[in-house]
Amino acid sequence: MSISDSGSPAAGAPGASGAPDLTPGELIGNFVGGADTAPSGDRRLPVRDPATGAQVREVGMSTADDVDAAVEVARAAQLEWAAMPLAARVAVMYDVRNAIRAHLDDLARLIVEENGKTLDDARGEVKRGLESIEYACGLPSNLKGDFSADVARGVDVHSTREPIGVAACITPFNFPVMVPLWMLANALSCGNAVLVKPSEKDPGATVMLAKILTEAGVPAGVLNVVNGDAVAVNALLEHPGVDAVSFVGSTPIARLVYEKGTAAGKRVQALGGAKNHLVVTASADHDAAAAAAVSAAYGAGGERCMAVSVLVAVGDEVADTMIDKIQSLAADVKVGPGLEDGMHFGPLITEQHRDKVAGYLAAGAEAGARIVVDGREHDRFGGEGYFIGPSLVDNVTTDMSVYTDEIFGPVLAVVRVDTVDDAMQLVRDNPFGNGAAIFTGSGAEARRFSTETNIGMIGVNVPIPVPVGWFSFGGWKSSLFGDSHMYGDDGVRFFTRQRVITTRW
Repeated sequence: MSISDSGSPAAGAPGASGAPDLTPGELIGNFVGGADTAPSGDRRLPVRDPATGAQVREVGMSTADDVDAAVEVARAAQLEWAAMPLAARVAVMYDVRNAIRAHLDDLARLIVEENGKTLDDARGEVKRGLESIEYACGLPSNLKGDFSADVARGVDVHSTREPIGVAACITPFNFPVMVPLWMLANALSCGNAVLVKPSEKDPGATVMLAKILTEAGVPAGVLNVVNGDAVAVNALLEHPGVDAVSFVGSTPIARLVYEKGTAAGKRVQALGGAKNHLVVTASADHDAAAAAAVSAAYGAGGERCMAVSVLVAVGDEVADTMIDKIQSLAADVKVGPGLEDGMHFGPLITEQHRDKVAGYLAAGAEAGARIVVDGREHDRFGGEGYFIGPSLVDNVTTDMSVYTDEIFGPVLAVVRVDTVDDAMQLVRDNPFGNGAAIFTGSGAEARRFSTETNIGMIGVNVPIPVPVGWFSFGGWKSSLFGDSHMYGDDGVRFFTRQRVITTRW
């Protein structure tokens, strides 16, 4: 399929001949070259509805040969896509934006079915991903090069930003639409072809997203989805036809992806895990801080890399006040299937993960922490689906696993410190550096926290400091491997390389 310079779908494109079937069947295969393709191997994994535990479909596991075939398709399609005028590519991105908005509820409902989050949360995920598409619609101003005249007699120098080629996007289960959009918005608009490898736990929405973009006018083969597990990931990391790798996941896997990808000569950005702290001082609005902590710790069941998992209370009086307020608010948090009205969060992604989260509560109690609110006592825990209630753990110390590990569940640990300096040192000493927040009424405390902590994203009286789509997203320390953050200006730089041309006439 080709696209005219105006950016309109050519005859025969899905956008011109009718919409593709967006609803996943019993088997989710790959989407390569604008068409559904079945992986060549016979390995299948179940895709379950976390709210019931019932299998809703299967996903095929790609082989290295499947990856090789997809890369070949992407490389061929990328040449024509990159040769299109920038205005034509941007016109397609405008159509993509409108198509995603038209299918927002379709995407959200599929996210709920395979991921378990609430319908409102799923809709919010799609809307946040749209910010990256909207940023990409303004890309011409970000792809302008530099020009210097007469650097020598009759000699001019100018620079351009060129697409890097084929990018592999390896995305996590917790945001099957938003994170792919973070990556592919800039990757596509800069003239690259993309292969997305979604999580095998909830791949349906990512495949639907690729079909929507193809229907909207992205040429066949420019955006592809390859489903699979470690076999597919390793094949992408090793393939000489893949020029860049963008990854979001846990820190151990992010480190491996970065090391293996860069060893193969690829450009890699690998975003890892987090242990986000929320510091509350005596001067803070404690009602606002408690409400923010509940939302940030328990929203989406804590399955967010920007979830607040540690509340650092400056002084015992602040700690006791915050615990009382959070305990009261937690009692009103509703946990249940994502399509039911009024639910604050749904199930966790798998039974194994829910049991792992429950294990951290047991380990914390054994180590001497006090379980103030125990999610294992929730009515839905242990029944149908992978539910666990919100949990609040007091008297946590920095050597307990409930503090050291990224739990990725609705567990909020409370650490007590004496001073703001102690709180800041605690944040600095933690190996993760994704996000941190401070609730305070003091401008001096806020300024010090913003400038003296080694964290990539800071919130001041804001619990989850996720930047809007025209800034960049990324942490420091063990939360990021590579030199580039995600989306915004950093996304443009990551998916392009600079060319400098010196001219004499």
